[in-house]
Amino acid sequence: SAALLPVTLNIHFLCYICKEYVEDLAKIPKSFLQEANVTLIVIGQSSYHHIEPFCKLTGYSHEIYVDPEREIYKKLGMKRGEEIAPSGKSPHIKSNVLSGSIQSLWRAVTGPLFDFQGDPAQQGGTLILGPGNNIHFIHRDRNRLDHKPINSVLQLVGVQHVDFTSRSSVIHV
Repeated sequence: SAALLPVTLNIHFLCYICKEYVEDLAKIPKSFLQEANVTLIVIGQSSYHHIEPFCKLTGYSHEIYVDPEREIYKKLGMKRGEEIAPSGKSPHIKSNVLSGSIQSLWRAVTGPLFDFQGDPAQQGGTLILGPGNNIHFIHRDRNRLDHKPINSVLQLVGVQHVDFTSRSSVIHV
């Protein structure tokens, strides 16, 4: 049977919220995905030059692509701007606004390629695609804290529950 593809859109490589979400995506064992015939894909809106440093930073080793012109976002009707909406406490965001913002700024000014890495007003989302052109599920983020909880998406595609409370093996400096 053809694989289902959970796709997470709108990863800003400098955004601490996106970084922490992807750190949790990195904790999903490849064996869990293979057992369910699922491929996990992340799509960022920056240059491809940022993929390798971002993957090293987060420990992410699944598929990752970039769409610097945000054509995919536009076609899927992803929002621009932040809607003020209660999004609840995300189990994937560990930093507070101050420490997270300082970390993001530090990575921006010390990184080898200083640029803005995408449109900060562009919101993303999560989709389950396939086989073929079928869209089984779509969640359009209303604001940067409105990421869909990962285990709820994994459950929809038959991937076993992942414990995201364990500490990351990635060392942050």
